[in-house]
Amino acid sequence: MTDLEKPVAIRRTVAFSQAVVHGEAAVEDVTARRADCPGQALEWLKNGVIPVLADPQGACVPALRPDAVVDAILAKKNLGTKITDAPVVIGVGPGFTAGEDCHAVVETMRGHYLGRALYEGSAQPNTGIPGLIGGFAGERVLRAPAEGVFHQFLDIGAQVKEGDVAAEVDGLPMLCTLDGVLRGILPEGTPVHKGMKAGDIDPRCELEHCYCASDKALAVGGGVLEAVLRLSGALADGAPSTPPGRAGSV
Repeated sequence: MTDLEKPVAIRRTVAFSQAVVHGEAAVEDVTARRADCPGQALEWLKNGVIPVLADPQGACVPALRPDAVVDAILAKKNLGTKITDAPVVIGVGPGFTAGEDCHAVVETMRGHYLGRALYEGSAQPNTGIPGLIGGFAGERVLRAPAEGVFHQFLDIGAQVKEGDVAAEVDGLPMLCTLDGVLRGILPEGTPVHKGMKAGDIDPRCELEHCYCASDKALAVGGGVLEAVLRLSGALADGAPSTPPGRAGSV
């Protein structure tokens, strides 16, 4: 896996990107460890550990020569991934078109098609509106109130009330928008821009949700796995690398 040198994951308790920060991270009994070069990454793999490299440009790809490349940056657009990057290339979310810049696209929008592996066309366009959880959508997301350096006041797992101050940027408070559990928040010292996603509140108030993968993450991960297996099998059988149809993983 690759990520930024300073990851901006909100749900840090379930993000392997934290291995870049802390050297090692575990999510649901699966361990990831920071690798400083492709050679070290291969060593971690031999030991059953997921290697994570601080490599936002994907410079390690030519050295590692992976069987599959999965672009899960979720930038809502393609930042440079090409269908020629690997025998199997998968784009996650909007911004990719199967058969053009990748072999398959996995749907990320909550709803009937969440997690489907698409071998033609693109994922649904980004609406900018978070999915509904516990009766709330956009209210769940906390956004940086200004450009500057993020100062975190509350930790993941905190029980919050509407109006509580979760963080501050340039002297302006980032207020909790509803009652619930703080499921995610940026770490202290993160550079942010105004409106940047900086926190997440779960109105269901289940503390354990902070420490396990969400239903959406599992659905999307399942779609990626389906696409990798199907496309890899097609290549092994000598079939075209882009099977027809819009098969679904859920």
